[in-house]
Amino acid sequence: MKTKLINNAPKLLLVTLVAGLLAGCAATRPISDVALGAGGAYLGHELSDGDPLMTAAGAAGGVIVSETLHYAAKKQADKAYAAGYDKGKSDAVKQQYWLYVAMQKQRNQVNGVRLYPVQLPEQRIDGVTFQPSTKLLRIEE
Repeated sequence: MKTKLINNAPKLLLVTLVAGLLAGCAATRPISDVALGAGGAYLGHELSDGDPLMTAAGAAGGVIVSETLHYAAKKQADKAYAAGYDKGKSDAVKQQYWLYVAMQKQRNQVNGVRLYPVQLPEQRIDGVTFQPSTKLLRIEE
């Protein structure tokens, strides 16, 4: 039995590799189910010397492995889609923010702007003493 399995190992490896490569695409889902089911049936048949129950269990195991790979691939694709969607929303908000900033800069570029110095005397407000200072008052015309 071991000699048969060793002699057929390259075939089994090739079938498993091809099925694994096809497991990521939803359009090839039936193909990978069949391929891994057949590989599992072949493996079950060879390991059990032709027992039909073990052959069927091997086929079922192959299909389960295929479906597990499809589930993992879909979950990963959904996660990537959600991350991309969130990134797109974030980029749209940033674009809107910078648009508003640019609009404000344009609006604030007025030619008739003057700054008048205003002398503030020393003041005492609620027990706090403010030193005399000069502030600039902006006037737009």
